[in-house]
Amino acid sequence: MEWRPLIDAAALARHLGDRRLVPVDCRFDLRHPTAGRDAYRTAHLPGARYASLDEDLSAPPTAGSGRHPLPDPQRFAAWLAGLGVGEDSVVVAYDDAGGAFAARLWWMLRWIGHDRVAVLDGGYGAWIAAGGALETGETASPTPATLPARPDATAHLTTAEVEHALADPRRVLVDARAPERFTGAVEPLDRIAGHVPGARNHPFARNLGPDGRFLGATELRRRWVDFLRGASPAAVISMCGSGVTACHNLLALEIAGLRGAKLYAGSYSEWVADPARPVATGGEA
Repeated sequence: MEWRPLIDAAALARHLGDRRLVPVDCRFDLRHPTAGRDAYRTAHLPGARYASLDEDLSAPPTAGSGRHPLPDPQRFAAWLAGLGVGEDSVVVAYDDAGGAFAARLWWMLRWIGHDRVAVLDGGYGAWIAAGGALETGETASPTPATLPARPDATAHLTTAEVEHALADPRRVLVDARAPERFTGAVEPLDRIAGHVPGARNHPFARNLGPDGRFLGATELRRRWVDFLRGASPAAVISMCGSGVTACHNLLALEIAGLRGAKLYAGSYSEWVADPARPVATGGEA
């Protein structure tokens, strides 16, 4: 079974009987944290396990952290192993938000050294539109597997490292939030509206076409090369509100063949946890 950053519904359907395949439902609603699990119980892809952004893909937040800190990589790997994810497994993550949450699981698996992961392009909606089969309730407990964690410590940056990087004109801090949040016109989630001074806005939705699927690799590459204005992809630091949709931009860069960007895991919610850090408003979005 081959894996690439994206898989379409037709290709996924052909592999449903493969014992190595582990679909993971990442549907989530930031305002209603139980809604994703409820939707999963109502209907999900055959054999899918559920991953909660708050409970499974994040550690509990602290006073100085962002809203979704990265979990301990060993504990994360153990949780995945409990879902039946082993070294030969191919994980397919999906959601109903254009990949906004599924991309977090995609990035996290690669972070701990498991590259056999893809995002279902178009997500749950594309699966339904393709006539894909569904199951209800909870998937039966799988046989636990063994999955070692080999985390890449260079894949993400701390707030202190981001502060240092901002002094380097070669680095590009890219914020994946919607333009109105970036400019500070609205802020529904974090304590202060605005953005990290020096950041540039590339809303994750710009990676998608009107059908909710990712733009093609050639078009993504064209758009990102234009956005970066000559900067190296390896100079990119991707952020958002809490290190979730930032992974969507990292996935788009991977699809485009523009590799080497890093995640600012704490992102804006961690930045504003310390009121002494500066915040900018307005600007080009």
